Amino acid sequence: MVLVGAGPGRPDLVTVRGKEWIQRADVIYYDRLVDPAILRWAKRSCVCVYVGRERGRAAVGHEEVVVRMIDEARRGRRVVRLKGGDPLLFGRGGEEALALAEAGIPFEIVPGVTAALGAAAYTGVPLTHRGLASSVLILTGHGAGEPPPEPTVVVYMAAGSLARVVADLRRAGRAGATPALAVEWATWPAQRTVVSTLGDIAAAVRRAGLGPPLLLVVGEVVRLHARLGWYRGGVPDVAEVGR
Repeated sequence: MVLVGAGPGRPDLVTVRGKEWIQRADVIYYDRLVDPAILRWAKRSCVCVYVGRERGRAAVGHEEVVVRMIDEARRGRRVVRLKGGDPLLFGRGGEEALALAEAGIPFEIVPGVTAALGAAAYTGVPLTHRGLASSVLILTGHGAGEPPPEPTVVVYMAAGSLARVVADLRRAGRAGATPALAVEWATWPAQRTVVSTLGDIAAAVRRAGLGPPLLLVVGEVVRLHARLGWYRGGVPDVAEVGR
C-alpha cells in the first residue's frame, strides 16, 4: 500500500518513484486535483477509482475509502492512494497511514511537490530569499474560526546552530516538553533519526553523533513517528511494499 503525492498539477512534476508506483498499481484511488493524464501511466488492468471531493461533497466517504484500501491490500493487490500535492500536507495522508498501521498493512509514503512550492516556482515568488524572508508559514483556510493548534516548526541546516535554535524557540514560548525530531540525511539510505523533546534534542543529537545535513522538526505531530515511521534506511524496491 502506497500513499503517493501527485504534485501541484502538471503530470511532469510527479516524482520518478511516484510514477513507478502508478505504473505497477493494481488499484488507484485518486483525488479531484490529480490530472487524469497521470492515470494513463497505469497498466491496462488497473482499476482507477475517483474519490475526490467537490463543493463539500465527496464521491466516496473518507472512512469508506480507507476500508476499501485495507480490503484491497489484504487481498494482495498493489494499492496506490494518489493525492494532489504531498500526501502529508493538508491531504489527510497521516490519518490514512495511521489506519493502515493499525490494520497491520505495510505502507510507503512517496512525497510530492506541494502546491506552495509549485505556485512559488510557477509565479516567480521565492518563498525564502536572502535579506527578504528566512521562514515560511503554511496555513489552510479550512477550519477557519477554530482555535489553531501550535504550528509544526521545521528548521533546515540545523546541525551547526541547534542549541541556538532551541533557545530561540523556547524564548518564543515553545515548552521544553514539546516533541522534537532530528533527522540526518533524510530519505537517503544513510538516514538516521533521533526523537526527543525540544529541551533535550540538542543533547540527544550529540549523543547519537548526528551531523549535517540535519533537519529539525518540532511539534505534537512528532508523536506520530513511532507509529508511522515506515522507512528504516536502504532503498526499498518498488515490488517490496503493497502486497
